[in-house]
Amino acid sequence: MSALPSLSHHQLEKVLQDAGFEMAKHRGSHVRLQKRVRERLVRVTVPSRAPLKKTTLARIIRDAGLSLEEFSH
Repeated sequence: MSALPSLSHHQLEKVLQDAGFEMAKHRGSHVRLQKRVRERLVRVTVPSRAPLKKTTLARIIRDAGLSLEEFSH
């Protein structure tokens, strides 16, 4: 398993949008993005801090259903 990069919330939002996620809402210091996968709506919440903690980044990647290979490209 490769090490996770250090990303800001803006960079992570761009990666997720490139993967098909769209901004659903922005409230306070968090942004919620969502993507429809078949009948299911996948939602992830990205906190506005830079850099994101590695554990937070790993959780968002997992919740988004992305592999590390998909995430890094």
